[in-house]
Amino acid sequence: MSSPCDPQHAPAGDVGAALMMIDSRLKSIHDGRTRTDPEQQELVDQFAASLGPGGVDDVLDGACTLIFMFMKWLRMAHEDHGKDVIEYVVPNLVATMRMMPRSVPPETIPTMAGLVIAAGTDLSPSLWRKQYGYWTEAEMTPLEATAFLLAEHINRITEDPDFATRLITEALTRSDEA
Repeated sequence: MSSPCDPQHAPAGDVGAALMMIDSRLKSIHDGRTRTDPEQQELVDQFAASLGPGGVDDVLDGACTLIFMFMKWLRMAHEDHGKDVIEYVVPNLVATMRMMPRSVPPETIPTMAGLVIAAGTDLSPSLWRKQYGYWTEAEMTPLEATAFLLAEHINRITEDPDFATRLITEALTRSDEA
């Protein structure tokens, strides 16, 4: 029996916009810019405002699609070594988020862990989250942090600072060609 959270029922959203935001954050961190650049934040705010409500929902779904795709890759990589992705990725992710209380309020960590666990068990993070109502403002930065931390985890595993971005870009290119 199919789950109502089966990925085939989930909207992919605007994966390109979500990836652009995550890749931008990855590059700024690797360049040593850990504080939010006011000019960059203004551009992000303008971009979000230009999307309108439907566009923002598309970026949220796109971020969830990134989480799903990152976890799918991590699941396959861990299974190749006889390991469980949930056992190895989730505790590390939660511990890292707990060290970021200004960006990731403690009350949002269970939701972010739930998104990752849903994706790690081949369920749609977006549909899993929608069971509990609409996204809250307090969840926006933690959602971005979750996708960012998964991308960074993949980049560290592969020892390639652009691997996660390239992984998604290549998947998008293949889907456009199909």
